[in-house]
Amino acid sequence: MPAPNPNLPPADGVTLRRMTAADLDAAHALSTEMRWPHRLADWEQAFRHAEGVVAERDGHILGTALRFRWGPRHATLGLIIVTAAAQGRRIGHRLMSAVLDGLDGCHLLLHATLEGRGLYERLGFERTGELRQHQGIALPAPLVALGAGRRLRPAGASDGPALRALDAQARGMPRDALVDELVVEAEAAVVLDEGGVARGFGLLRRFGRGHVIGPVVAPDGEGAKALIAHLAGVNAGRFTRIDIDAASGLAEWVEGLGLARVDAPVTMQRGGAAPDAGPGAPRLFAIVTQAIG
Repeated sequence: MPAPNPNLPPADGVTLRRMTAADLDAAHALSTEMRWPHRLADWEQAFRHAEGVVAERDGHILGTALRFRWGPRHATLGLIIVTAAAQGRRIGHRLMSAVLDGLDGCHLLLHATLEGRGLYERLGFERTGELRQHQGIALPAPLVALGAGRRLRPAGASDGPALRALDAQARGMPRDALVDELVVEAEAAVVLDEGGVARGFGLLRRFGRGHVIGPVVAPDGEGAKALIAHLAGVNAGRFTRIDIDAASGLAEWVEGLGLARVDAPVTMQRGGAAPDAGPGAPRLFAIVTQAIG
């Protein structure tokens, strides 16, 4: 990522620079101030796959923004934060301009809070959907009956190429290194198998206040329900979060697993929405995180 232009005069004493690993403690403090659930470990994982910018004044970090490059033509943006005491000074706009530098012509995606939506619209992002954030203490989940030839099985070491391909098709972006890391770190990784072919998968991972289910990729709602029910059952009695596509039609069913809806961030894209691959193609029913996509 190009460094923020050093020739621009600081605004209100605030300067921008590239984020480094040494900034993660301060970044974590900012997200804690905003009551976002991220642990320091969650920031560390995100930063391994990102390029970031911080806004600082007198050595104090006031804001952050990260971008995640997925191949030469795609990126997601997230963890865009400005401390409450410095809001209203266009710091968010400057941070966004910095992470957008060099991304002209790319397909870009982010998940917007209500507070950030206006800024992103002014920068050319358009609303293309919505998430449903659900969380709570997971209830024991009844297993979902699968059609003939379908079954769930644990993910194995040989599944790596198939899971990477499924995620790339469902998200519309190649995220091989991220998928590999998530599978390795997952407490449970399950594959939807149909006739010996991987048609979907789901992961249960540590995140925030407890565990998160995601990503979940499946060709249809039946497969997604089976994956989610299995992982919720694995985590029954513990805090569980899942961020699902609002268009999936699963919100009411997910609430039956003890996971109440708590938020509905907007999905926004610039450079055109990803094309719909059609019936039976892998679909992203639950995302990794709102920051990563």
